[in-house]
Amino acid sequence: MSSQPAMQAADAVKPFSELVSALKNSFSTGKTRPLDWRRAQLLALKRLVEDNQQEIQGALQADLGKSESEAWSTEIGYILADIKHTLKHLSGWMKPRKVSTPLVAQPATSFRLPEPLGTVLIIGAWNYPFQLVIAPFIAALAAGNCAVLKPSELSPHTSALIARLIHRYMDTSAVAVVEGGKEQTTDLLSLAWDHIFYTGGEQVGRIVMRSAAEHLTPVTLELGGKSPCIVDGNADIRATARRIVWGKWLNAGQTCIAPDYVLVTRQYADSLIEALRAELKAQYGEQPLSNSDYGSIVNPRHLQRLVGYLSDLDSVIGGEVDEAARKLAPTLVVDPPLDSALMQEEIFGPILPLITVDTLEQAVEFVNLRAKPLAMYLFTNNKAFEQKVLAQTSAGSVCINDTLMFMTNPSLPFGGVGCSGMGQYHGESGFATFSHFKSVMKRSFWLDVPIRYAPFSKLKLKLLKKLI
Repeated sequence: MSSQPAMQAADAVKPFSELVSALKNSFSTGKTRPLDWRRAQLLALKRLVEDNQQEIQGALQADLGKSESEAWSTEIGYILADIKHTLKHLSGWMKPRKVSTPLVAQPATSFRLPEPLGTVLIIGAWNYPFQLVIAPFIAALAAGNCAVLKPSELSPHTSALIARLIHRYMDTSAVAVVEGGKEQTTDLLSLAWDHIFYTGGEQVGRIVMRSAAEHLTPVTLELGGKSPCIVDGNADIRATARRIVWGKWLNAGQTCIAPDYVLVTRQYADSLIEALRAELKAQYGEQPLSNSDYGSIVNPRHLQRLVGYLSDLDSVIGGEVDEAARKLAPTLVVDPPLDSALMQEEIFGPILPLITVDTLEQAVEFVNLRAKPLAMYLFTNNKAFEQKVLAQTSAGSVCINDTLMFMTNPSLPFGGVGCSGMGQYHGESGFATFSHFKSVMKRSFWLDVPIRYAPFSKLKLKLLKKLI
C-alpha cells in the first residue's frame, strides 16, 4: 500500500490531466506488469472488502435500501468470489498462448503474448454501485493496468466509501478514484485513455463512445435494454413464477438484466398471473412496502419516472407508492399499449408488463422486432422450442428456466450485443478485455531457404506457390 499524496482520491485541486499523466508515468515504469504486483493488489482489494463488509452494506442500504442478504449475494460476496477466481487462474491467463506456424515460416515458433493496455477509465453505475465499479477493476488489475475509478454520483454513500477505501488499501501510484457528476465525467472523457469501460444507459453510452472516438480509444459499453422473458405453458409454472419474482424484483427491479417484460400465450396467462401473485406474497409478504427485504428506488426523480409509467394503466398487482421511503410496490401490468413508455423504454424498476400472444412463434417474432437485449429468459420443457429460440434470436446472454443465474458463472463472458452494449468481461474474458494480445513469431537462424529472396526465378516462384 502506498501513501503518495499526489494520487489521493480526494485531491480535487489537481487537474485530471495531471492525475492521469502521473498514472501513465507510473505505468511506464513497468511496476504493474509482474505477477507479484498484480496478486498483491488483488489481495489488498480482498482485504478491503473483507475488512469493511459492514460499512459497504451500510452504504448500499443508505443508497438503495439493500438488505444485508441482498448486499452480500449481489455485491460483497460476488466480488469476493470474483477475486478468488481471478487469483486462482491469473498465472495461467498471463502465459503466452502458442499457435501453429505455417511451413513457409519454419523453423519458428508463434505465440500470442498478453500485455496490459496501460491506463484505463472505469465508469460505474448506481444500481449495483459497488459491484459494477469493482468487478471491472478486478479485471483491470489482473491484466496489469493503472486505473481511474469513477463511481456513480447517484449512489453517494457507496461512492464516498469506495474513494476512501481505495486510497487506504491500494497502490495509489497506480490507482485513483474521482467522485462527482456530469462535469467530472465529461472532463475525464476528454482525456486520452488506453481503454474506457462504461456501465450504464444507452444515451450516456453514445456520449462515451463519441468522446473515445476523439482519441481512438477502445471502449467496453455495458448498457441494457428491454430483456424479454418467454414462458412456455409446459414449464413448471410455480417454479417459473418463483424465479421470475426473484430476478425481477431483486434490488426493486433496478437490474440491467432483470426481465423487462414477460411473453406468455393467452391460454396460460391467468395461471402465470396467479402464480406470480402467490410468489410475491411468499417472498415479500402482504405489505412489501414495509418489508426490509424489499429495496428502495435510488432517488425521488427515478421514483416519479416509474410512477409516470403507470399513469392511465391498470395494475393487476401492486402499484402502491411510499414516497418517503422511495418505494414502489412490485407491480404487474397486463397487455399495456405497445406504444406506451412502459413498453418503449427500459423500465429499470419494479414494474413487470405481461404481454399475451396467441402462439409461442408470435413471442419469438415479438422479440425479434425489437432491439437486441442484454439478456433473454426462456422457461420451457420443450427442447425443440428451446433450440428454435436459441437459433432464431439474439441477446447478450440467455438463461433457460431461470433468471440472472448465468452471472454466477465466471466462465461465461458477460456483455451486450447491438444497442445493449459491446465488449465482455467476467473471469478470463475480463482479463482479455483489459489486455492486448501481442502476436509474436520467433525464427531460428539455422535454416534460411533462399527462395523468398531476389533474384527471383520461375523455379523459386513454383516452390513458393507450393509453400504458401
